[in-house]
Amino acid sequence: MAKRPKPVHQMTVAQFEAMFPDEEACKHYLVKRRWPNGVECPRCYNKKVFPVGTMPFKWQCYECEKIEGAGYRFSLTVDTIFENTNKPLRDWFKVTHLMLTSKKGISALQIQRMMGFGSYETAHGMCHKIRIALLEPEKQLGGIVEVDETYIGGKSHNKHREKRTVRGGPGGKTPIIGAVSRKGKVIARVLSQIDKEDAQKFVREVLADDVSLLATDESRVYDDLTEYPRGTVNHRAKQYVVGAIHTNTIEGFWSIFKRGVVGTFHKVSAKYMPLYVAEFQFRYNNRFNPDIFGTAIEAA
Repeated sequence: MAKRPKPVHQMTVAQFEAMFPDEEACKHYLVKRRWPNGVECPRCYNKKVFPVGTMPFKWQCYECEKIEGAGYRFSLTVDTIFENTNKPLRDWFKVTHLMLTSKKGISALQIQRMMGFGSYETAHGMCHKIRIALLEPEKQLGGIVEVDETYIGGKSHNKHREKRTVRGGPGGKTPIIGAVSRKGKVIARVLSQIDKEDAQKFVREVLADDVSLLATDESRVYDDLTEYPRGTVNHRAKQYVVGAIHTNTIEGFWSIFKRGVVGTFHKVSAKYMPLYVAEFQFRYNNRFNPDIFGTAIEAA
């Protein structure tokens, strides 16, 4: 029997409070994460920048004067999700920490309550900006790869009559397709519909040339992917594992995501579904990363 991987302990609330006691500490941390090799100009990437003496955490680049005809003054939050915000950096850090340490996610309403924000819209907007920062570039998957599709949304018979005809999947649900490399990373994408053309386009984009096995269920949308060594299981016949062929890993990811949608967020609109998918994908792909918080701040 395969050994379960050791759990990776993330930063606790007490550790967060000790690491970020004030706004100054947050600013120093952001500078180090953004520019580990020293501050550089975000426009021309010139490393010879000068601190503005009267304005902490601001720098002047004179190289931009040669390029654009004027010098460029910038702050530590320029080109980040924290730019032009009226909330302290420490609040942003705290919300990010809460989102990343909640396996099934945390709702904007709960964020509002815990942070003491005056409006739900403030918490909602901050959470969505953080989710945008968590969007990862899609890297191709290799080895044994499982592919499966799912649909997110309430049951048709539980909806109001006028909403039962909404397009977007069975019963108006939102279709999502995903691929996961065994013991590796997952890539999930929201689609307008799941047909042969869209499913096969997704698979060809996310699979590398060194795939040793493409494991799917009996769905016919994958039938033309003959360039990959494909194995299938027939769920309709209650067949779930045939040797190395199964889709249990990707279905495990769907389970985590659906528990978050149903148990935490209760409902998610199709408009914002890609952002919620990005959040859960980021957490899953960084499940063995002991510094998931730092990775997220670096991406912000």
